[in-house]
Amino acid sequence: MTGITRCGWVTSAPEYIAYHDEEWGRRVEGDDRVFERLTLEAFQSGLSWITILRKRENFRAAFAGFSIPAVAAFGQADIDRLLADPGIVRNRAKIEAAVANARVALDVGLSDLVWRYADPGSPAPRTDADVPAQTPGSRALAKELKRHGFRFVGPTTAYALMQAIGLVNDHVSGCWVRDGLS
Repeated sequence: MTGITRCGWVTSAPEYIAYHDEEWGRRVEGDDRVFERLTLEAFQSGLSWITILRKRENFRAAFAGFSIPAVAAFGQADIDRLLADPGIVRNRAKIEAAVANARVALDVGLSDLVWRYADPGSPAPRTDADVPAQTPGSRALAKELKRHGFRFVGPTTAYALMQAIGLVNDHVSGCWVRDGLS
C-alpha cells in the first residue's frame, strides 16, 4: 500500500510496515499471546524494535511458541541453550526473567490482568512526539505486574505492551490504521 499515511516511526523496512499495518495496536488476548508480547517487549529494552521483529520467529522456536507451561518448565539446561542461541537476543537477565515470568503467569490470568488497564479512549496523538514513553496507566500496570512477581516490566515496557496489544491506540491522527481500530 503506497501513498497512504502511517505513523512516523514506520520506516521503509518491510518488517516495520507489516508490523504497523497488520499487528501494532490490534487487540491481542489469551495468556500465551500476551506472554509472548510481554516477553518480546522486555527483550527489546535497550534495543531497536526492528532487531526483535527480525528475530521473532527464532524467539518463538527457542521459547516453545511462548507456551507459558512449557517456558515455566525450563531449567538450567534450557537457559544455557538460549544463551548459546545466536538467533535470539542472548541476555542472561532477560532470559531468566522470561522463565521466571512464565512461572508467575501460571498462577495469574495474565491476559485478564493486563486488559484491566485498557485505555481505548485516549486522545489521538497528532505526531510521534505526542506519544508518551509511559503513562499513569503503564506505571500502574508495571506496579501490578511486579506485585505478582514479574520481572523486566517497568512502566516503559508496560506502555510498549499496552500499545502493541491494543490497550491504547497510539496510531497518530491521519494514520490509515487508527480509525479502523476505534
